[in-house]
Amino acid sequence: MMKALLIVDLQNDFCPGGALPAPEGDKVVPVINSIMHYFPLVVASKDWHPDTTAHFGAWPKHCVQNSWGAELHPGLRQDIIHQVALKGTGDRDEGYSAFEASNINLEQYLKERSVDSLYITGIAIEYCVKKSARDAVKKGFHTFVVRDAVAGIELHRGDVERALWEMVHAGVMLVTSADISQG
Repeated sequence: MMKALLIVDLQNDFCPGGALPAPEGDKVVPVINSIMHYFPLVVASKDWHPDTTAHFGAWPKHCVQNSWGAELHPGLRQDIIHQVALKGTGDRDEGYSAFEASNINLEQYLKERSVDSLYITGIAIEYCVKKSARDAVKKGFHTFVVRDAVAGIELHRGDVERALWEMVHAGVMLVTSADISQG
């Protein structure tokens, strides 16, 4: 069996200067870069919205396909990402979970490679990270969220802590990058 790293939506629009930023989203980039080499398989997800979508009724326009905002953060080591999962690609597709990708069946992709443990990093804790982690548990993966490698938007005070509690309550384990580097 094997472990994999999932980098959720570490895109320009979710980092400072983007359309819908996590205030400290860029600070997770060096942490993620420092642990990537511990995983034989690295997958990244991207919000990949069309220019017009019902999703923008709830959120500011962000991560529009082929735009600067939809690109992965330039500081992220992209050379060792094996697969990119595109989500939110339809006009009604919410695309919160990486498991909602439209270009690949992420569950099948991981299971075909004997992945049983999934370590999740990225943005935003309260939305796409939480939904991806909860879906990973439902699909039978041992699921870990790397606490110092995720960032939140914190629209309302306490959102990040609530999201972490909900994930733990759903069966997600919280670890740190130090836990990974120490084996």
